[in-house]
Amino acid sequence: MTIDLEALYIDLHRHPELSFQETRTAGVVAKHLTDLGIEFEEGVGKTGVVGIVRNGEGPVVWLRADMDALPVPEQTGLAYASTARGTDPSGTDVPVMHACGHDMHVASLLGALERLLATKDEWAGTIVAVFQPAEEYGAGSQAMIAGGVLDRFPKPDIVLGQHVTPLPAGTIGVRSGTQMAASDGLTVTLLGRGGHGSRPHSTIDPVVMAAATVMRLQTIVSREVDPRDVAVVTVGSIHAGLKNNIIPAEAKLELSLRYPDDDARARVLEKVERVVRAEAQASGAEEEPVIAIDHSLPPTINDVDATARLRLAFDTAFGEGTVIDPGMFTGSEDVSWFARESGAPLVFWFWGGVDPDAYAAAVAADTVERDIPTNHSPFFAPVLQPTLGNGVANFVVAAREFLGTPDAA
Repeated sequence: MTIDLEALYIDLHRHPELSFQETRTAGVVAKHLTDLGIEFEEGVGKTGVVGIVRNGEGPVVWLRADMDALPVPEQTGLAYASTARGTDPSGTDVPVMHACGHDMHVASLLGALERLLATKDEWAGTIVAVFQPAEEYGAGSQAMIAGGVLDRFPKPDIVLGQHVTPLPAGTIGVRSGTQMAASDGLTVTLLGRGGHGSRPHSTIDPVVMAAATVMRLQTIVSREVDPRDVAVVTVGSIHAGLKNNIIPAEAKLELSLRYPDDDARARVLEKVERVVRAEAQASGAEEEPVIAIDHSLPPTINDVDATARLRLAFDTAFGEGTVIDPGMFTGSEDVSWFARESGAPLVFWFWGGVDPDAYAAAVAADTVERDIPTNHSPFFAPVLQPTLGNGVANFVVAAREFLGTPDAA
């Protein structure tokens, strides 16, 4: 069989699903694995799917693709744009969009499996295809690990993964060492005393407390982190109150923190806690704020030797100059849990999804930040080709580099 990858991608793009709700997506994956004759299991880590291709003695190579989408209203104008809606963990009805390209990841991995199956006489070993849920929550890989993915399936000799990003199509970005930042997601609950909006003096206003806290948090990076270092403190969500004439009893802030290593993490977390507690005290709060860490992600660290091998393999396959060092991304990923928990090396790379002419024009006009939508934008839309074909080829080249050969088996 030959998978119509473009039709598959369009179908996935039209039907995005939120984290741990990827039941339709998992079903689509399972159907194609069945059609390809690949052994697989569903329901690993709630909605994850794991496929296994056994081809004699040799290395075990894990290929990982994430499946979940985001609560973002699509504004790309594509003929196949998503109009889907979903229910988030709080029970709120939200728009849903593949604003991070995970649909491209799934389609690329399925296409790579088909191509690798067609060339089984050229390689030896075992491929484990991991279709992971809930990357956007930073929880999917750990859910799969808790579900026994490292115990029930062949353990990896190497873990490989890729992510589509706003680089020119045909470009691959990878670096050894820290490729993506560590991160924490925090929920801060500021506790005040509610009352009537006409009598603010009888209350402890958590809205004002929250406003002061947000502003002071912004000084952590600008005034307390060495400019040569990397750190991000973002307040992405503020929730307080239900009516204009009621001062609420509490306000909630949701924070995203990023850093390159554990030492920086400890320093930034200490500073965030100090600011939150100090602003609550300055507002006269009678109760201490509650600071909860919702998730923690380690830095994504690429193995030095394996990355050097893969860079050479990509250059050989696609031509010198294809691979660039994109620098450390301050975004975060949970793929590294598979490598950390198994003790296997990791290589995680980025591949471009922007029309090269459009990208070059934006560079010439110095409008890349304005004109080239990034991941998580409602306008994020990788060009269908050659992005999809490149994603397939990347996985195939990477897998073949670390699999064995029939003669060596």
